[in-house]
Amino acid sequence: MPPDSRSSAGRRPCEDRGVNDLRLRTATEADSAVLVRLRDDAARWMAARGITGQWRPGELDEDHFGRVMAHGEVWLAEIGGRVAGAWELWWDDEAAWGSQPPVAGYVHRLMVDRCVAAPGTGRLLLSAAERRVAEVGRTCVRLDCLAGNAPLNSYYQQAGYRIVGHKKGKPQPNGPTKSFTLLEKEL
Repeated sequence: MPPDSRSSAGRRPCEDRGVNDLRLRTATEADSAVLVRLRDDAARWMAARGITGQWRPGELDEDHFGRVMAHGEVWLAEIGGRVAGAWELWWDDEAAWGSQPPVAGYVHRLMVDRCVAAPGTGRLLLSAAERRVAEVGRTCVRLDCLAGNAPLNSYYQQAGYRIVGHKKGKPQPNGPTKSFTLLEKEL
């Protein structure tokens, strides 16, 4: 967690802020099973549409999300008490970006529950992540996506991200290395 990222009341500045009908909050260890389900559902959704290689069901477990919570942030979006989506926010990502000065936040695993979330929710979550990065004084958001996933690369470019490079052979949790497109957005 970056220094001075909590308000004087002890909560992160954008915690509990509504975005349209979404309520955003940081995830806790108690949310780990929901995060695994959300991630696995997103992987199945992609596979059903012929998008292979990005994510596989069962690839990440509750321990993964616990590790991210210990070193970064995991955010949940809820509508009426139901989880509509989530994302991870890291403060460094040497595996993809190498050693970098502390100017960026790194978004990972942006995911929505299509049974709960309305169309466009993913873009709202991405905007919330961008606001969070700006709130801690960082000036850009970085992310990566599978190089061969043209629809996802296009999605991020339409959201204002630009391709700034490629990473070949990035290690994956419980799997082989993969090649990724590196994208960045100045705030």
